[in-house]
Amino acid sequence: MNELILRQVTVVDPGGPHHDSTVDILVKDGVIAKVGERVSAKGAREVTGSLRASSTGARDDRMTGDELKIHVSPGWVDLRAHFRDPGEEWKCGITNGLDAAAAGGFTAVAVLPSTKPTTDDRAGIGYLLQRAQGHPVQLLPIGALTQGLQGEQLAELYDQQQAGAVAFGDDQRAVRNSRLMLLALQYSAGVGQAPVMVYPNDPDLGRGGQMHEGPMSTRLGLKGIPPVAEVLALQRDLALQEYAGGHLHVATVSTAEGVALIRAAKARKQRITASVAAHNLLLDDGCLRGFETCYKVLPPLRDLEHIEALREGVKDGTIDAIVSDHRPEDREHKVLEYGPAAFGIIGLETAFAVANTALKGHMTLRRLIERLTHGPRAVLGLPKVHIAEGERAEITLFDPEVNWTCTEDDLVSKSHNTPFLGQRLTGRALGVVRGKVVRMVRVTEGVA
Repeated sequence: MNELILRQVTVVDPGGPHHDSTVDILVKDGVIAKVGERVSAKGAREVTGSLRASSTGARDDRMTGDELKIHVSPGWVDLRAHFRDPGEEWKCGITNGLDAAAAGGFTAVAVLPSTKPTTDDRAGIGYLLQRAQGHPVQLLPIGALTQGLQGEQLAELYDQQQAGAVAFGDDQRAVRNSRLMLLALQYSAGVGQAPVMVYPNDPDLGRGGQMHEGPMSTRLGLKGIPPVAEVLALQRDLALQEYAGGHLHVATVSTAEGVALIRAAKARKQRITASVAAHNLLLDDGCLRGFETCYKVLPPLRDLEHIEALREGVKDGTIDAIVSDHRPEDREHKVLEYGPAAFGIIGLETAFAVANTALKGHMTLRRLIERLTHGPRAVLGLPKVHIAEGERAEITLFDPEVNWTCTEDDLVSKSHNTPFLGQRLTGRALGVVRGKVVRMVRVTEGVA
C-alpha cells in the first residue's frame, strides 16, 4: 500500500476548503484520503518539520526537525520552458527538464515548440508526450503556431491539439502576417480552450538589441530594445483579438505600457491572459554594468519603473501567471563576449524563490501562489486543483520564509546559465507529490 502523511503543514490553497490552516494530509494510492488535525496510518511514510532527502528525490524517509516551516499548495504549473529536445539534448532534454521542474516545485510544465526539428505536427507532440511518460511531472506540449516557426503558413493546429497540444505559439518569433494571426485567433475561438501565445516584440524595432533601451544602454554602449517594440506588437495583437475573438495569451510581458494595455483589454472583457518571467520581477538593467552574459535575457531586464508596473500587474491580476522562461544554454553559447552570447537563463529551480524575493512585502503569499497554480491552469483551460479529500494528489511543498544561497549543488539542470548562483534568496520549493510519487529536494545545506 502506498501511503504518505504530510504532518503539520500549512495549506495555501486559495478557494480551497483548508486554506490557511495547519493540518495533516494523508495521501493513499495517489489520492488525498484524509485531511485533519491528527491523521494516522500505520506504516505510512511521513514528512514533517523539515526535509532531508537527496537531490535526486529517490526516496523520502521519515524526516524531523524544526529548520523549515513546510507549506503546501496545489501543484504549481509553469507555462513556459524550453527543454531543447529534440535537437539539442545535451543542453537539457525531456527527463532533465522535468527533473528540474520537480526540483522547482512544479507538477506540470508547458514546453515550447522551438526545437530542431520544430514541434509543429502530430508526430512532434507525440514524441514529447512519449518521452515524458512515467515522470512525476506532467509535460504539457505547446504546438507551433506556424510551420517551422517561419510565420508563413499556419501549422496543423487541429492535428496537434488532437495529439495533446495545450496551446499554440512560435516562442519568440514574430508572426508578421496579420492575416495569419487573425486566422489563428479565429481557430482558437472555435476550439474554445487552446490559447494563442504571443511574445510581443516588433522585430524591426528590436533588431540587434542587446538590452533594455535607456540610460544604462547608452552608458554601456549597447544597442537597446525599446519598450515601444513590445507596445506596438501588443497593440496589433490586442486589436486582432478584439475583432476575431479567441484566446490571446501575452507571454512574458516586460513593460509598464504593456501591463496598461492588457489591463485595459481585460476591462473591455476581451479574452486576454498574460504572464511574466520571474527574473523580470527582481532584476533590473543595472545588473549589466559588468557585461555579464548570465543577465542577457529576452525580454530584456528593464528599469525600476517597468519592474514596479510588473509587480503591480501581478498583484491586481492583470498578469495571470509567473513563469520560469527556462532556457538552458551550454558554455559555448553563453560564456563568451556579451554581443554574440545567447539570450536566456535557466529558471525552473529558482522561479518561486526569485518571485517570492521580488514580491515579498508587495503582495500576499496567497496571491503569489495563485499566480503559480490557479492562474496558469486557467490560461490552459485546465480544471482547478485543491487540497481536499478525494482529490488526486497534486501538491507542492515549499517554505516561503527560509533564506538560502543558491549554489551549483542546488541545480538539477545540465546547463548552469543562471545569474542566481551565489545569490541570497527568500523562499524555496521543497518537493512535489503527484499521484503516487513524492519527490523531495535536498535542503539541509544553505538553510539559514
